[in-house]
Amino acid sequence: MNTDTTPSAGDDADVADAQGGAGPDDKPAVPTPRFGHPGRPLRRSSPFYVGFIGGLGLLTAWFLAQAVAGIKDVLVLILVSFFLAAGLNPFVERLQRLGLPRRWAVATVAISFLLVIAGFITAIAQPLAEQTSELINSIPDKLTELLHHEQFQRLDEKYGIIDKAKEAAASESTAENVAGGLLGFGKLVLNSVFDTLTVLCLTLYFLGSLPNIKEAIYRLFPASRRPRVRALGDEIIGGIGGYVNGMLLVATCAGVSSLIFLASLGLEFALPLALVVALTDLIPMIGATIGAVVVSAVAFFDSPGKALACVLFYIAYQQFENYLIYPRVMKRAVNVPPAVTIIAALVGAALLGVTGALLAIPIAAAGLLIIREVVTPRQDQV
Repeated sequence: MNTDTTPSAGDDADVADAQGGAGPDDKPAVPTPRFGHPGRPLRRSSPFYVGFIGGLGLLTAWFLAQAVAGIKDVLVLILVSFFLAAGLNPFVERLQRLGLPRRWAVATVAISFLLVIAGFITAIAQPLAEQTSELINSIPDKLTELLHHEQFQRLDEKYGIIDKAKEAAASESTAENVAGGLLGFGKLVLNSVFDTLTVLCLTLYFLGSLPNIKEAIYRLFPASRRPRVRALGDEIIGGIGGYVNGMLLVATCAGVSSLIFLASLGLEFALPLALVVALTDLIPMIGATIGAVVVSAVAFFDSPGKALACVLFYIAYQQFENYLIYPRVMKRAVNVPPAVTIIAALVGAALLGVTGALLAIPIAAAGLLIIREVVTPRQDQV
C-alpha cells in the first residue's frame, strides 16, 4: 500500500490552473489596450506615403519661394550693401598696411565715403533747385507766348484745344490723378531715402565686420575643404573690390573729362553736370549714353550749337572709353570675356534693373572662377 503524499508536477499544474496563475515557464499575459494594438508602420514605398511626403515638400518649397519673393527688396539691399563693403575693403586694407588699426581704417574710409556722398548731393541740390524754380516761374510767360502764337491759335480754332484743356482741368478725375501722382511721388521719395540710409548703415556694418563674416561663412564648410574655400572666397571678394575700384576709376575719368569740356564750352553748372556723367557712367553699357543725353538736353536750352558740340564730344569719348580705358582697367580687376560681360549685364538688368546690371558682372566673374577652379578640374578627372 503506497502512502507517498508528495504532490506531482501534474498536480501542481492543475492547482495553478485552478487558482488562475501561470506556471514557472509561462510569460505573463499582455493586457489588451483600450483602443486596440497599433498596426504595422506604413511602408515608405507606399504610394500614399510617397505622395504625402512629396506634397509636403512642394508646399514647403512654395511657401519658402513666397517668403523669398516677399523679402526680395530687403535681400537686394543686403546684397548691394555687401557689394559696396567689398568694394571699399581694399582701401581699408591699404590703410592697414600703412600701420593703421582696422577700426580706425574703417572709420577713415567711412567718413571719406560719407563726405563724397554729401559733396555730390550738395553740388547737385543747389543748381537743381535753381533750375526748378526758374522753370516754375517761367511757365506763365511760356503759356502766354504759346496762346498768342499764330499756329497754336489756328489749331485751337480747329480742334478747340483750350476748351478741352479747361474741361479736363475741371473734372474730378484730373484732381484725383494729380493727388494720386503727388502721393505716389512722395512715397517714392521717402522709400528712396529710407533705402539709401539702410544701405549706408549696412555697408558700414559689413565693412567693419567683414573679416568675421568671412570666417563665419568659411566655418560652415568641412575642415578639410576650408583652405580651398577660403582661397576661392578671398579671390571672389578681392575681385569685387577690384571691380568697384575699376568702375570708380572709369567714372572719374568720365567726370573729369566732362568737367574740362563743359567748362571750356562755357556751359552753366558744369560741375553738377560732370558729376551726373560720372554717376551714370557707373551703370554698365547704357550709363554713359544716359549721362550724354542729360548733358546734351541741358545744353540745348542754352544753345543748340553747344548741344551739338556735346553730342559730338560724347560720341568720341565713348569710343575712347569703350576701346581703351574700360578694357585695360577691367582686365586687371575681373577676368570676364566681353561676351559674358554683355550677357551678364543684360540678364541682370532684366531681373533687377540698374541694380542687377551693377551686380551682374562681379557675380559672373565669381561664377567663372568657380567653374574654372572647381567644376572643370573635377570634369577632367572623370
